[in-house]
Amino acid sequence: MNMSKTLLYSKLKSLTGQSATEFVRNIRLKEARKLLKQNARQYTVSEISYKVGFNDPLYFSRCFRKYFGVPPSEVKK
Repeated sequence: MNMSKTLLYSKLKSLTGQSATEFVRNIRLKEARKLLKQNARQYTVSEISYKVGFNDPLYFSRCFRKYFGVPPSEVKK
């Protein structure tokens, strides 16, 4: 991108109000929610957590609940 990591992070923070880590995690959580709604019978919550880039399904569930206010299993139903 022809800019330093620090400049990229500060630019992202000023544009979105989130750190780079939060920004990427929130995009992954939104994609997971979409997959849970569309493919509820096809994949388990653990499989979807791995598909969107989380290495630990328990951490995924914690982040999902914190971001959306409901556990991923509720969205899946």
